[in-house]
Amino acid sequence: MIEGMSLRERKKVQTRHRLLAEAMKLFTERGFDQVSVAEIAEAADVSKMTVFNYFDSKEDLVFAPMEEHIGDVARVVRDRAPGESAVAGVRRHFLSAIEGRDASVGMSGSSVALGLLQLIQQTPTLLTRAHAFFVRSFDQLTDVLVEEGEEPAIARIAAAQLIGTRNALITENHRRLLAGESADAIAADAVVLAERGFGLLEKGLGDYATKAA
Repeated sequence: MIEGMSLRERKKVQTRHRLLAEAMKLFTERGFDQVSVAEIAEAADVSKMTVFNYFDSKEDLVFAPMEEHIGDVARVVRDRAPGESAVAGVRRHFLSAIEGRDASVGMSGSSVALGLLQLIQQTPTLLTRAHAFFVRSFDQLTDVLVEEGEEPAIARIAAAQLIGTRNALITENHRRLLAGESADAIAADAVVLAERGFGLLEKGLGDYATKAA
């Protein structure tokens, strides 16, 4: 990652990583709301102003590693191959991420990933920010579909279903990880569930959940 960077650039990357690491350590030990930016700065041996030079808010110290994944679904749909449907593209990417044990689809059992997940679930402020991530992902995917010629209302309906299916699958992975299972242990089931979920989406709900007479 830092190959080819100047000394100044390498130091900036190292400082950023140190801030993230120290913040996560303090948040995990004491809770998000009980830790101040000044305490994070002291732990990382920098000034409070330096923290804000790298991050706009305390919440950003939690969500910065996730920022790069906000546009994942939109990118996959935009870059899919000719002849590939949006559902097929998102499913392909999701299954590949499971295979790679990618934290972005809830497949990392590392202590850092689990600590981050627990922190978000236990902190209302962070849950609100996480929801904002969902909205941004939805908006970006909607924009891609509209750019391809779909009418806005239908684009929003399709985007909601794609993002909703993906998030439901991730939520199930998170549930099992927090219950103590390893990513390797749940991978096979995660693949089966993803195939079923995206398959249902691809075919349409049709007669799913038809109430018995």
